[in-house]
Amino acid sequence: MPVTPAVQVRRAVPGDVPALVDLVYGLADYEKARHECTLTAGQLHTALFGPGAAVFAHTALLDDRIAGCAIWFLNFSTWDGVHGIYLEDLFVTPEARGSGLGRALLAALAQEAHAHGYSRVSWSVLTWNTPSIGFYESLGAVIQDEWVGYRLSGDALTALAATAPPESPA
Repeated sequence: MPVTPAVQVRRAVPGDVPALVDLVYGLADYEKARHECTLTAGQLHTALFGPGAAVFAHTALLDDRIAGCAIWFLNFSTWDGVHGIYLEDLFVTPEARGSGLGRALLAALAQEAHAHGYSRVSWSVLTWNTPSIGFYESLGAVIQDEWVGYRLSGDALTALAATAPPESPA
């Protein structure tokens, strides 16, 4: 009889940071954008565990080895009047896919949202990533196809910031 691998999901701890960085770079490779990924272990450690930390992570372990992660932060719905979870990164190593780790990570985030009264868990997915899209839809996730994502970064961000009026005293 085949042995079923042991799946565990838990909040990340400081010792997980090197594995989390490796997983982020694995995701960047998968998304064909490794050249854009500059994350360091020090940055992630500070974001997750430093003063005023506002980023959270769950790790997924398969037979006691980290093989997946969900890195997330809180957003806020002005319409609902409560926080939600924005899933920045969800990644499972290629050899662990199909083991239930992705579902377990999303279930942990759903449980987190439910326990804290958050109204939703949301994320983005590349349009060409049909395996992930199919997986998300199988869980009941709904595409937000009337919304278009925008990003302001780099030189454009710097240029716009330079045009901001001075802040008024409170």
